[in-house]
Parts: sequence; C-alpha cells; structure tokens
Amino acid sequence: MDSTPEPILWLRDDTCGLGPYRADLVETYWRWEQDPALLIGYGRQQPESLEARTEGMDHQLRGDNIRFTIYDLTGDAPAPAGVATLLPDLAVRTAEYVVMLAPERRGKGLGTAATRLVLDYAFHISNLRMVWLKVLAPNSPAVGAYRKAGFRAAGTVRQAGYWLGRVCDELVMDALVQEFEGPSVVKRLV
Repeated sequence: MDSTPEPILWLRDDTCGLGPYRADLVETYWRWEQDPALLIGYGRQQPESLEARTEGMDHQLRGDNIRFTIYDLTGDAPAPAGVATLLPDLAVRTAEYVVMLAPERRGKGLGTAATRLVLDYAFHISNLRMVWLKVLAPNSPAVGAYRKAGFRAAGTVRQAGYWLGRVCDELVMDALVQEFEGPSVVKRLV
C-alpha cells in the first residue's frame, strides 16, 4: 500500500497540473537539474551538489517568487514532471518565466501545457500584465513550446549564450494578458 499523499493541484487541465513547490522533492528537482540537456539549455556549465541544492531550497521556499511543481496527469496517478517559476517585478506587474522538465517527461506536450497554466495563473490570479522569458536560440523545442503556449518573439540578445560550446543568440519572448487566448482554467473555476 502506497502511503504517498495525493499531491495538491492548484490548476490542472487534462494532461498537466500545477501544485506547490515541495521541500520533500529537493532530491528529485536536483536530479533533473543535473541532466546535461538541461545544463546546455540553461547555458549553465557546471553541476551543483545535492548539499548546495538543499541549502538553496530553504531560501527558495521563503522567497517571493511564485514556484510550482509540474505534474504529469496522463498516468494512473499524478507524477512530478518539472518545476516552473515566475520571478515577479510587482512594481511594474511583470515577471520572468523559467521552466524545467524532467528528462523522461520531455517531448510529450507537458512544457506547453504547464506554460499555459502558469500564464493563466500569472494573468488571472497574480494579476500580472506581462510575462517574459529568455531562451537560447538553438533550443528549438523550447522555442516551439513557448510559442504554442502564447509567447511571442520580443527581441534578440546577440551572442549572449553558449550552445554546445559555441556562442549563440538568446531570444527574448513575452506574453501579454490581452493576447492570452484560448480557454482559461482559472476563469472556469470562478
């Protein structure tokens, strides 16, 4: 008999759910963050120790950023699948968006679904007017997922990153509340 409690899901669609960031998943989050494809996609060149990640988790749980655990809802039970974060600048009602998916959960549409749910939360619960992100230009799967979720190209920061040992551009993408189209999970709830 499994004694793991059912996770709390704040927002969900048919395939994906968003719940609270969880201290008990720090080792899982850390494992995902050490994936070479993720290190390349973030433009970070060095891994992090579990001890350092655990210390960082304590700070993150007390911080002002809006953090979610992403769950894959396509199986028998909700399974942790990634992390999404909004880094708000409340003075101007905007936030930077960062997402990370587990290696085994990529390529299934969860990135797009999670990003749509985070935008829905940002616009209809946090009352943000704009959400933006940066992505390395060669990371075409991420760029495609962001576009499908509602982000648009906003500009290019030339030669700002590295991809597989080569200098590359970084794309800036944004999503505006007035351009957020399609169904809203939040609006259906109220």
